[in-house]
Amino acid sequence: MTDPAQPRIGVSFDVKPHAYDPLTQPELFEGVLARRIVAFAIDVAIIVLPVIFVAIFVLLFGLVTLGLGWFLLWFIWPGTIIWGICYYGLTVGGRASATIGMRVLDLELRTWYGAPAYFVLGAVHGTLFWLTMSFLTPLILIVGFLNERQRLLHDMLVGAVVINNPVRAEVLRREYRGG
Repeated sequence: MTDPAQPRIGVSFDVKPHAYDPLTQPELFEGVLARRIVAFAIDVAIIVLPVIFVAIFVLLFGLVTLGLGWFLLWFIWPGTIIWGICYYGLTVGGRASATIGMRVLDLELRTWYGAPAYFVLGAVHGTLFWLTMSFLTPLILIVGFLNERQRLLHDMLVGAVVINNPVRAEVLRREYRGG
């Protein structure tokens, strides 16, 4: 016999409803897809610029060391991957639940049931974005036009949704009400 006072061990499989409905909350999804593209460009610049500086340093260091320093070039590619994963994980997993590019454009990433993002979600979301972007470049944007929440393929795979942040949503909400 089991003791009813003893806690149950296992995983709960409660299905949670979607927290954001585009029909009742259109201000959360207004213009999100277009602004995501601009946020992506900002984030790429933030990821690539330090890598370019490191590559220039390694090239100059190789000249000073008569070619020995150029062996460090082998570490630039893995370092770039680690830097990108950490960037997405730390920024999306932070208080704003958004990368720096997303913050500039008043966007945030949430789970489909409304919880803020966390480090692992941000890291996996960024990784899946780059993988799907590598193999299915135009298709990930087409998916955003075909669903009401404007979720892209990698959003669906990790169970996330990108919405306007509360400040922008409130401004849009007032516009919809006519005030």
